[in-house]
Amino acid sequence: MTLRRLLSSVFAASALAFVAIPAEAQTLRLLTWGDYAPEALIKKFKDETGITVQVTLSNNEDMISKLRATGGAGFDLAQPSQDRITGPQTEFGFYKPLDLTKIDTSQFIPDLLEASKKNTTLDGKVYGVAHLWGTAGLVVNKAKAPDVKGWGDLCTDAYKGRVSMRLKRIALLGMAYANGDDPFAAYSDKAKYGAIIEKAGAKLAACKPNVKAYWTGSDALNNMLRSGEVVAAEGWDSSAFKLNGENPDIVFVAPTTGALGWIDTFALPAKGQADDAAYKWINFVMRPDNAAAIVDASGSFSASKGSDEKVSEKMKKPFQAFFPPAVIANIKWFPAIPAGLEEMEGKILDKIAAQ
Repeated sequence: MTLRRLLSSVFAASALAFVAIPAEAQTLRLLTWGDYAPEALIKKFKDETGITVQVTLSNNEDMISKLRATGGAGFDLAQPSQDRITGPQTEFGFYKPLDLTKIDTSQFIPDLLEASKKNTTLDGKVYGVAHLWGTAGLVVNKAKAPDVKGWGDLCTDAYKGRVSMRLKRIALLGMAYANGDDPFAAYSDKAKYGAIIEKAGAKLAACKPNVKAYWTGSDALNNMLRSGEVVAAEGWDSSAFKLNGENPDIVFVAPTTGALGWIDTFALPAKGQADDAAYKWINFVMRPDNAAAIVDASGSFSASKGSDEKVSEKMKKPFQAFFPPAVIANIKWFPAIPAGLEEMEGKILDKIAAQ
């Protein structure tokens, strides 16, 4: 979701290979997203603690695949999104609960900490706490598409062949909200959810003539917006942060129904062998100065309290413009995904792709 860079080239190695490599006492094996562990911070951490950080780049699907294959072995700390923890944990059991007494929770923005705890709690135990967060919404060239304010506006006749989106679940959820439905509220009722996304899928299919191209990576989306081929798109706020620095007409627009918010977390794999090192890393990267360095590297904002005041001006200024308090209050945070829902969504999206 970065602001979220999916580095597929690193996924080829089998997760089973990690089982055979025992963790050294002074090594933290971190399974994380691109730019979440900058080299300068890894060096600073080692200088402070003597602990080496060994990074494996990943994404949500790959984390699940690796940890499922190993039963939670091979890594000491992982960073799944908050909605990808309780489902896999219920099904595969490859995480272990966090000991919150070992985390300096005073460093966290309270609302984000509580949101992540709520969405990662299973049988009274917390499995994840917030690290970085961001949203999906609309990336718009306001000089060329000034009236785009909601998901459904991407489908108006004025923008035929001039918009882009990713043919994934976010576009489907966006169209559900455009229809006046609340898909998250229907998560617990599969029949109701199925009806909502079937209707959203029909709207998404009808919108196909407006789509210049479906983007699969942020670079492709950013280039289409730079060139003017595309004037409005479904996308991550990180694209808007990047492009706004090049062209102030390109902005992030939170849909009127609310941007869709994700939180990437810290979670402990079940068979990790360096819990103490993991807790030290969590407390280290949540210090405002260190957190700000990660924000500048990743393009995503941190759940570290006070870090927003320490980020570079190129991040601070657009953040304040794109996310006034009313927009933040209206964010629809992704809840934990019940088993089976993504399979339902996938069938609808595959059908649209084939049309």
